[in-house]
Amino acid sequence: MSGHRPIGDLDPPLGAVREAVARALGEDLGVLGDITSIAVIPEEAVGRASVVARQEGILAGTAAATEAFRQVDPNVAVTWSVTDGHEVRDDQVLGRVEGSLRSILTAERTALNFLTHCSGVATLTRRFVRTARGRARIRDTRKTLPGLRALEKAAVRAGGGFNHRESLADAVLIKDNHLVQLGLTQAIERARARWPGRVVEVECDTLEQVAHARDARPDLVLLDNMTPDEVRQAVALLGGSIPTEVSGGVTLATVGAYAEAGVDFVSVGAITHSAPALDLALDLD
Repeated sequence: MSGHRPIGDLDPPLGAVREAVARALGEDLGVLGDITSIAVIPEEAVGRASVVARQEGILAGTAAATEAFRQVDPNVAVTWSVTDGHEVRDDQVLGRVEGSLRSILTAERTALNFLTHCSGVATLTRRFVRTARGRARIRDTRKTLPGLRALEKAAVRAGGGFNHRESLADAVLIKDNHLVQLGLTQAIERARARWPGRVVEVECDTLEQVAHARDARPDLVLLDNMTPDEVRQAVALLGGSIPTEVSGGVTLATVGAYAEAGVDFVSVGAITHSAPALDLALDLD
């Protein structure tokens, strides 16, 4: 079914990485660059540093971190002993950086910003995945930070989750606001006629709407802001004829109950928009 990206494909698109890193460095360097390092670090000084975990979690964002050092100075060497998607422990060395000391210090914060954020997304995703215990797949949403969607969705995959729509052009998702002009059946027919081959998903927030959706035959039914008991009834109403997805305020405390209700997917906006950063550091050797 389109709208999913293979879980084995953990790397974000290279173009998206380069663009995000360039914007971030532009913010951080301004017009004059790292004036502190320029003033106090001799130009010829070289150094080595280690990327170290300060807490347990799941690593993600190494491509962006590597790109940050590369864009500042292509001669800085970055090697990783742990790759995206792997668990890390407190005080574990994850990678090493070697080269111009000025360049290392200049790129440090940008590299860590990407690493800590993406690793936080991956870590929270893994917690949801484990709590669901394989009964339903955890998916992200479009509630991502502007400009970082490709990186955050890669981090979700690193955490064991799956991606929903990459963009509005990826699949059709008919919500109540889309039905102000047309009925549900007609809306589905028009979507399929205009975009053949695209997944057509319909959002429902009542059992009555679920029954209507069952008759209209979309590819996927999104059960929005329902209780686990209501979701169980909706799944029974559909009788396995249409795959189901849950969304709306799902938390670590409730994801298990939703997964047990029999849905195929649970979408969680929090894994991208509210993931706490994983504590990582760059320590000079």
